[in-house]
Amino acid sequence: MSSINENTFEPEITVFMCIYCAYMAADTAGALRIKYPGNVKLIKLPCTGKTDRRYLLEAFEQGADGVCVVGCPIGNCHHVRGNERGLARVKHAKKILDDIGLGGERLQMYFVSGGMGNTFANAIRDITKRIQELGPSPLKATQSKKQE
Repeated sequence: MSSINENTFEPEITVFMCIYCAYMAADTAGALRIKYPGNVKLIKLPCTGKTDRRYLLEAFEQGADGVCVVGCPIGNCHHVRGNERGLARVKHAKKILDDIGLGGERLQMYFVSGGMGNTFANAIRDITKRIQELGPSPLKATQSKKQE
């Protein structure tokens, strides 16, 4: 991919986040004015254990170039092992994405504590950079051909 495309492509990222640590970390980043890309759509969940593979896959169908799930640190989930269940679902969804040719690398899970605003911002920067390198979702090309 040329460097011009990397500079102009602004990926759409959907972020599923728990209402405890992840949302608090995003709020901390905002309160501390820590900058991160504004290309994200934040979706709050009671716990990442409530992450459904269907939600992850539908985010791509709805136009996301990349998706991430952000939850409490492993061993420190407010719902005991919800983040571990969420991670298992993310791993399964990554396999589905690989199987259908979209690429599991477009989906990632991160773990942060509530006061880790900088870590949250770094996670958003990381997924954004990864998706910029991968380019737009192949689904977008398919959808635009259907509209023509």
